[in-house]
Amino acid sequence: MALAALVGGALAGAAPAGAAQQGTVIAPGVVYEEFDLQGAKGPAHAHVLSVDLRNAKVRLGLLYPGAVAARAPVSQLADAAGAVAGVNGDFFNITETQHPGVDATGASVGPAIAAGHVLKAAVPDGQRFGPALPPGTGTEDVVGVGTDRRARMGRLVLRGSVRTPEGTLPLGGLNQYALPVGSVGAFTADWGSASRKRATCGTDTERAAPCSTDTYEVTLRGGRVVAASDTPGGGPIARGTTVLVGREAGAQRLRKLAEGARVSVTHRLVAAGSAVPYRFALGGYPLLSGGRPLPGLDDTTAAVRTAVGLADNGRRVLLFALDGDPRYRTGLTVAEVAGVLRGLGARDGFSLDGGGSSTLVARAPGETAASVRNHPTGGAERPVPNGIGVFVTR
Repeated sequence: MALAALVGGALAGAAPAGAAQQGTVIAPGVVYEEFDLQGAKGPAHAHVLSVDLRNAKVRLGLLYPGAVAARAPVSQLADAAGAVAGVNGDFFNITETQHPGVDATGASVGPAIAAGHVLKAAVPDGQRFGPALPPGTGTEDVVGVGTDRRARMGRLVLRGSVRTPEGTLPLGGLNQYALPVGSVGAFTADWGSASRKRATCGTDTERAAPCSTDTYEVTLRGGRVVAASDTPGGGPIARGTTVLVGREAGAQRLRKLAEGARVSVTHRLVAAGSAVPYRFALGGYPLLSGGRPLPGLDDTTAAVRTAVGLADNGRRVLLFALDGDPRYRTGLTVAEVAGVLRGLGARDGFSLDGGGSSTLVARAPGETAASVRNHPTGGAERPVPNGIGVFVTR
């Protein structure tokens, strides 16, 4: 049955406007379809990839450009990874107009796991980019697929420590563009070459607050301090090297470490409420849970959006992106997107970055590269830090 036929009644006061085009089988277990919708603020056009994880040859994974603090277009990310399709992912540090002299890192807001490898943890809630979060949600919320091949929403909490001759410190961040006030964060080769200065700007509740004037950085190699600086630096971090950045109380603790001191750093992301590890995960925020829209979803601001729907107990995933063509640019509200996902059979729904980031790509059989199926709002693909890729074993 066409996906659009399932959306009837999904939008309050709105229903599909026009018949869906014939679905395209991208690969066994992966179907692409597009259809019109009538939202409260105007017409919208949806692009949807239906991914059947019950097919053993189909999997989902994180698309990213090889570093946390880097960006690339979704089509480029998909082609480089060998994905047959994909959508853009998490919200990210896109601009730094509030902090003169500090460059945006391009790093994502929430946690990220790629092929079982932890890339980063979440920034404080007050440091996120993107629309206001629904009540009860935060930057630690993720969507992903576990080692059991089931997709699910959840939370990923950083647990880590820094053991020093002066005592053990809690680890406040991992490859994040913003660290909690008074904390120590770790940066590894996964971060990339972007400056770490941004990590000491803003506060836990105010992204635009000034950068801290009390900072310190130490470089660890082979479990020992090999360098130190009062100012966070930049440039590539070698494999096997960890850079610790402290601000306020965290900086004061790091200053006590002498060159050559032994320091060990441990970190992991803990999935709250689940014993099944994530194989891949990325951030955003939930908007549908157990077939019910989350309370307090915005039902007034319409925009072009990207989202994920989880159906059939996490065995079927819907990758959803709206079209940014001028005819449809009013888009849908978050509440309307939740309704559409529910109409498509999803029990859980998760919002990803939207606006100029919204991109859905797919490579049909016989094609050598993924093509953009929606029209990005800016007229061209926006480079993004990550996305969800669809992979098929032939």
